[in-house]
Amino acid sequence: MAKEVLTLDNGTTCSSWNYSGTRLAAGSADGTLSIFDSRDPPSSSSLRLSFKSKVHEGNIVKIVWVPPAYGDAVACISVDGIVSLLEEVVEDSQPLQWKICKCFGSSSDKVLDVQFGISLASLKMVAAYSDGHMKVFELLDPLELKNWQLQAEFQNVIESVSSFGKAVCLSASISFNPQNGGSQESSFLVGFNSNTSELNSAKVWEFDQAHQRWLPVAELAVPEDKGDQVYAVAWAPNIGRTYEIIAVATHKGLAIWHLGLNPDHDGRLPVERVAVLSGHDGMVWQMEWDMSGMTLATTGQDGMVRLWQSNLNGVWHQQAAFEPTS
Repeated sequence: MAKEVLTLDNGTTCSSWNYSGTRLAAGSADGTLSIFDSRDPPSSSSLRLSFKSKVHEGNIVKIVWVPPAYGDAVACISVDGIVSLLEEVVEDSQPLQWKICKCFGSSSDKVLDVQFGISLASLKMVAAYSDGHMKVFELLDPLELKNWQLQAEFQNVIESVSSFGKAVCLSASISFNPQNGGSQESSFLVGFNSNTSELNSAKVWEFDQAHQRWLPVAELAVPEDKGDQVYAVAWAPNIGRTYEIIAVATHKGLAIWHLGLNPDHDGRLPVERVAVLSGHDGMVWQMEWDMSGMTLATTGQDGMVRLWQSNLNGVWHQQAAFEPTS
């Protein structure tokens, strides 16, 4: 039977576990960041509050942990589009503290989502903005999380010559290929919820080392759905499969896609939509895969958490559903 380990404040708006599942970061409507640690020795009964401080003027809408190889650090996105990067530091004999080391975005250039990935032994940060642009930053010094360099800026379109009016994006969702890292090049997935159909569909981007630029290598949308607004995307871990599995949520439901690994003569990867799942009442806001890439957890406007799996015949179905507690 599940046991409660922590009760968050009523004003909590988002939370995120670190990579090892030993620390929980929670953001609040008043801009407060709280860090909870597993007790030492470990206890299944509760987590202890180790840090709490106001880091934004407005509501914190998302928290993303930096890969653990670069220390204990989080990116906090506020409702006004500002991203604050905080890291845990030691100062003389003082207790561990979390300090803001870098800020991105502005009220006119809002950040909607941010994710981190490792390629060619360097840390990359991809940020999606409210004007439909994406920016890729590279960390210059692995010991200094404040030193970032802009590597590229582009829009989420297949054709670089696409022409459209000023884009207004309400939200965006980014997911890195979890298999990338070390000596491999990066690839990531992004979709937008905007007033511009060309931007919306989920697209896979890879870095072309030969030409030193990011290129779209796949679009995860059937022709009649390419303008649909995307609410969430999630790239599954791959343990031995000959294809990738990606989940994309739009207003029409939750789609499961297979992404091939062998590009055609144009450099595009083959895609196949293998399932369209329904069950949530309203939008799906967030999705996460388990470590095996076999179970997908989703949550959304209806407050439900649903788990999805495929059977031995490849048919996807709802495995479990959890109602919110009062």
